[in-house]
Amino acid sequence: MATSSAYPPPPPFYRLYANYEEEKNSAPAPPPPIEGPYQLFGASYTTEDVLPSLEDQGVRQLYPKGPNIDYKKELKALNRELQLHFLELADVLVDRPSQYARSAEDISLIFKNLHHLLNSIRPHQARATLIHILELQIQRRRQAVEDIKRRREEAQRLLQESLQILNGQRDS
Repeated sequence: MATSSAYPPPPPFYRLYANYEEEKNSAPAPPPPIEGPYQLFGASYTTEDVLPSLEDQGVRQLYPKGPNIDYKKELKALNRELQLHFLELADVLVDRPSQYARSAEDISLIFKNLHHLLNSIRPHQARATLIHILELQIQRRRQAVEDIKRRREEAQRLLQESLQILNGQRDS
């Protein structure tokens, strides 16, 4: 009769931590964090968190280069251009369906540029989200402090009333 366990056995490296309760320094230290390039599932990655430029990816950039980009203006312009190319694609599909590939490539190029612009403002979005979360936490903590102060004052008032009632009963 075969028996089965409700839980699988622990992994083999649990033996490294066998004496942990008696001797806290017996467990091996974790490996240092990876820095630089590394391989994962056959693909090469790097720990540097830098957005590669469109030119590095072999894609033509449709918006101006430089650090001072008006993201809102450029996103609107690319969106208008995308709408125009969709209408052009519809015309091409109706009039000359065999020539749709060029319009599809143009739309793909616009989407890649839109995607790159959106990804380049992600750090700003992350900072804004973090600021919002921290402001909410501060607001909640201030409300909690005010609630504690209010309850403390109410408790002091109740104690004073109780003392007055007790003093009144003792006097009579």
